[in-house]
Amino acid sequence: MSLLPRIVLLILPAVVLALAPPLFTVQYDAIAGLDDVRVPVLLGVTSRGPDALLCEAVFDQVLNRVIGITDLKLIYVGQLNPSEPDFGVECLHGPDECAGNVQQLCVAKYTNPTDWWSFVHCQNYQGRDRIGTPDVALNCAKIAGIDWEGGGAGDCAGLDGSGRGSEGVSLLQESVRATEALGIDKSCTILINGRQVCIHDRVWKECQAGHNPGDFVRQINHEYERLNGDDYSGE
Repeated sequence: MSLLPRIVLLILPAVVLALAPPLFTVQYDAIAGLDDVRVPVLLGVTSRGPDALLCEAVFDQVLNRVIGITDLKLIYVGQLNPSEPDFGVECLHGPDECAGNVQQLCVAKYTNPTDWWSFVHCQNYQGRDRIGTPDVALNCAKIAGIDWEGGGAGDCAGLDGSGRGSEGVSLLQESVRATEALGIDKSCTILINGRQVCIHDRVWKECQAGHNPGDFVRQINHEYERLNGDDYSGE
């Protein structure tokens, strides 16, 4: 079952929340060998972009099958602009999107992949026009079990949830530089093991090996075998 329906459970009243299972129950090292190389997967996104939300929903299904061998990261599309007063970056959907990017980057840095992915999907579930707002960030941190004030993510993004913390702004600028260096200018652009394999820009484009969850699972399994010399039986 996709992880997305479980997000619904997490926003029900506390009595239901207490009974809800964790979003992820898979232990990474119980799947891949401790010395195995995980397959790097990059999604070039904008946190408020409809294409990004679609890609993240697709990869929620992908991770259910290959979570143990995948190193998934989000990198953010934008334009560096030193004169932009809050972020030094212009984001496609405005400053609140820049704040959402910062929030997600800080959570990725200071929490584990399970809590980060839960946080991202919680934001998405609230509606893309609310991503980046302080109340959604703080609420989703609570839902995902993130210690916002004591765990580092809050200091990074801003304890008030604004997404304007200095460390987080620096992370956003680094992320935008990375997308520029990789030649990514469309959200959502998918790279598997350093190779661009697909784009969703209103429609799927340049997806020679397919764009369904099973197609991405197959490509990740193939790259895992190339990197480690053995097959993974999770497909």
